Amino acid sequence: MNARIDVTGLAAGYGGSPVIRGVNFSLAPGEILAVLGPNGAGKSTTMLSLAGLIGRAAGTVTIDGTELSAGHPRRAAKQGVVLVPDDRSLFTTLTTTENLRLAATSREKVGEVLDLFPRLKERLKVPAGVLSGGEQQMLAIGRALVQDPKVLLIDELSMGLAPVIVESLLPILRTVAQTGVAVVLVEQHVSLALRTADRALVLAHGEEVLAGSADELLADPARIEAAYMGATHAA
Repeated sequence: MNARIDVTGLAAGYGGSPVIRGVNFSLAPGEILAVLGPNGAGKSTTMLSLAGLIGRAAGTVTIDGTELSAGHPRRAAKQGVVLVPDDRSLFTTLTTTENLRLAATSREKVGEVLDLFPRLKERLKVPAGVLSGGEQQMLAIGRALVQDPKVLLIDELSMGLAPVIVESLLPILRTVAQTGVAVVLVEQHVSLALRTADRALVLAHGEEVLAGSADELLADPARIEAAYMGATHAA
C-alpha cells in the first residue's frame, strides 16, 4: 500500500536555527505513529512543521505522493494534514456546535464526530470554555476530524488530563485510523501510546534516536529508557 505520509530528512526550527534534524517516517492509511521523547526533544516542532506552521530547513514531506507545501498551514490543511495543537486552540466563547460547524466540510461530518464522541451530544449548546478538559480534547479532535483529514496530527493528547481520560480517548484514535486516516500522536504516557500505536519514533536532542514497531518497543522498555537519554541510535 502506498504511503499516506512520507517524511524524509526533515529539519526545522526557528530563526534559522534547526531544532530537529533528520526525522524520517512513513505511514500507510490506517497506521498510527507514536512520537515520543523527553521535554525539548523536538516533538512539537516536528508537528508544527508537518502542519505548515513553521517552515522546513531541509527534507521532503509527501501526502499520497504529492509534496506537502512547507510553511503554509492553509495549503497543508487543503492537502489533508490537520493538527490538534497541545493547547487545543478552541473558540472558548463559542458553543460545541459552533466550534464544529465553523471547521466542518459538511453537516455529515459533524454527525460522524458526534457519533464518535457521544458526550459532546450532551454539550452541544455549552461554550467550549466551560467544558471539562476531557470534553475540550474531544472537541479539539472532533474539530480536526470534521475537516476530513488524510493525516491527523495530535500534539500532547494527554496535556492536563487524568490517565483514565487518556485511556478512554486512545481507542477512539484507532477507530479513526480504521477509516484510512494516518495518525501521528505525540504523547507523554509512553506505555499508553505504545499500546495504541502501530509504530513509534523516539526523538532526543532534536534527532531520531529510536524507531520500530510499537509492540517491540513496548516489550523492551530498556531501549526506550536509553533512547530518552539520547544514548541509543537505532533504525
